[in-house]
Amino acid sequence: MIAFTLNGRPTTVEADPGTPLLWVLRDQLQLTGTKYGCGIAQCGACTVHLDGRAVRSCVTPVSMVSGKRVTTIEGIGETPVGRAIQRAWQEVDVPQCGYCQSGQIMAAAALLAEHPHPSEAQIVAAMDGILCRCGTYNRIRTAILEAVKGGV
Repeated sequence: MIAFTLNGRPTTVEADPGTPLLWVLRDQLQLTGTKYGCGIAQCGACTVHLDGRAVRSCVTPVSMVSGKRVTTIEGIGETPVGRAIQRAWQEVDVPQCGYCQSGQIMAAAALLAEHPHPSEAQIVAAMDGILCRCGTYNRIRTAILEAVKGGV
């Protein structure tokens, strides 16, 4: 049994300790907002927060979350930063196909939680590696800056 806090709630799962967190979230806990993209931590579609830091859940063994806090796209709106990012994403109309958006939002929320007024270089560094097939990178940066202006 692995016990952790998921989106603010105590959670216990029974899984092989080496099972990627992504599959526990999606298959056991039915939280399908976190997407599978590549399975090798290169695309960022599976990004979640582990104790507030953005991690790739496709390569994070579920054993690593024992006793820790995990936040997924389903729970990020419960935080002020998450709400600001989600609001900005809608205002700027960021998504096209939407597949990468949960990973993009989770990475942006982790950035703003750590750096409430990030530089352009910090934005680029934080978002680097979260791939968008539709190429909405300019709108993503604009939305992050809008969230900052809106007060995160």
